[in-house]
Amino acid sequence: MGDNNDYENVYGLCPSWALSLGYMGVASGAVLSNWGSAWGTWKSGVSLLNTGIRHPGSVMKNVIPIVMAGVIGIYGLIIAVILAGNIPSPQVGTNVNVYSIYTGMAHLCAGLCCGLSGLAAGGCIGIIGDYGVRSVGYRTSNISVIFSTADKTSGGFEGDE
Repeated sequence: MGDNNDYENVYGLCPSWALSLGYMGVASGAVLSNWGSAWGTWKSGVSLLNTGIRHPGSVMKNVIPIVMAGVIGIYGLIIAVILAGNIPSPQVGTNVNVYSIYTGMAHLCAGLCCGLSGLAAGGCIGIIGDYGVRSVGYRTSNISVIFSTADKTSGGFEGDE
C-alpha cells in the first residue's frame, strides 16, 4: 500500500490535463504575437498607401514600421517553437505523464507574456508608424498643420515691417 501512495504523490502532480496548459501557452504566444503583428502592419500600411498615392518617392523610407511589425510575429513563432519543444510526450507503454502542473503553468505564462507583449508592441508600432508616415507625407507636401495668417514676405511676424 505504501508503494501505491508514493505513486499517487509523485505522479498526482503530473495529470494528463497539464499538457493542455503548455499547449495553450504555445498557442497564445503564436496567435497573439501574430495578431499584434498583423494589426501593426495594417495600421502602418494604410497610412503608407495614403502617403504613397500623394508622394510615390517617399514609400521606401516609410516602410520601416511595417517591417518592424512583421518582426513581432516572428518573435512569437520562435517562442512558440521553443515552448513546444520543451513539452515532452507521455512515456509510451507506461501511461505515465512526466509533465507537471508547475511546468504547464510556467509554459502558459511564458506564452501569454510573449503573446500579450507582442500584441501591445504591434499596436504601438502601428499607431506610431501611422502618425510617423503621415507626418513625413505632410512635410513632403508642405501642408501646414497650423494655419497662419501672417504675410510670408515679412518673416512670419506682424510687427516686422
